[in-house]
Order: sequence, then structure tokens, then C-alpha cells
Amino acid sequence: MELKKTILVPQVRGVVNMELVSIQEDNYKEVAAIYAQGITTGMATFETTIPDWPHWDKSHLPFGRIAAKSNQIMQGWAALSPVSSRCVYGGVAEVSIYIAENARGKGVGKLLLQALINESEANNIWTLQAGVFRENKTSIALHEKCGFRIIGYKEKIGQLNGIWLDNILLERRSTVVGI
Repeated sequence: MELKKTILVPQVRGVVNMELVSIQEDNYKEVAAIYAQGITTGMATFETTIPDWPHWDKSHLPFGRIAAKSNQIMQGWAALSPVSSRCVYGGVAEVSIYIAENARGKGVGKLLLQALINESEANNIWTLQAGVFRENKTSIALHEKCGFRIIGYKEKIGQLNGIWLDNILLERRSTVVGI
């Protein structure tokens, strides 16, 4: 599905035109650069290397791959991954969202997450899940603003640079799909 639409995003200083586009192989280099910025923070992922396009493409659903661009520059991206290959979980997906360093705190995350929710519901997803490092208070707050609720945590679920980290589990149940 080719997603492309221009919308207005309120900013601290005025309004900026944002274009939502699908993540595809031809713009994956920009996605990877933002992913690398997230890795650098030490608060976004347990991953320490960026996957190549074939691996990223295979690990994400064919829909729900959204990037936000302003003046042709990618500001952030969000994507959905399956949580299981079992058919009973076919309506459940995991959220990934990454915002470029220079776009953080400007509403791009909320724009992307709301667009991802709409896209997920248009594709019969009834539950979205997210796992966020306990230290990433900004991401937790963003998810909560978009209707996610904290359902628990996984204590010391993995190590990053030799340090055990917790993952806060968030969930959003659709009010239009699977009711």
C-alpha cells in the first residue's frame, strides 16, 4: 500500500507541513540513519547494529510502515511487527517508533503513532503492544497519550552493554476492531 499524504503538525514555533510516506527499500537508508540515532541513545533498543533492508523488511508486517518527512527530510518512522506466527495472534502487532534527534519533542512521535494506530485498525489489528525501556520516560508518556496502558514489565529481560534492563509493557486495545 502506498501511503502518501500531507498533513499539518502543530509545532512549538508555528506549523510545519509533514508528509507521511510508506517505508520502502528506496527510503530505508533514512530509516536506518534514524534507527542508528536511537541505538546511540542506549534507551531505544537492545539492538546494537542496524539490520539490512531484507532483514528489516522480513521482520515487519507489509502494512504499518510509516515515515514522516518535512521538506523531504525524514523526521521519524513507525512500523509494526507480528508478535507470533500463530493465527490466533494475527490481530496483535508490536510497535516500533523512532524519531530523529532534531525532531524530538515536536509532535512527530504523536503524529506517527496515531497514524500507525489508524493503519493497524484498517488492517484488522485489534491489539498493539510496545516494550519500552523503563528509563525511556518520553516514549512511555507518548504511548500513554495515544491510548496505551501499562500492563506490566519484564524485569532484567536483556542486557545492553553488560547492563540488565527492564522493559515496560504497554498495550492498546482497539475500540473499533475485534470488539
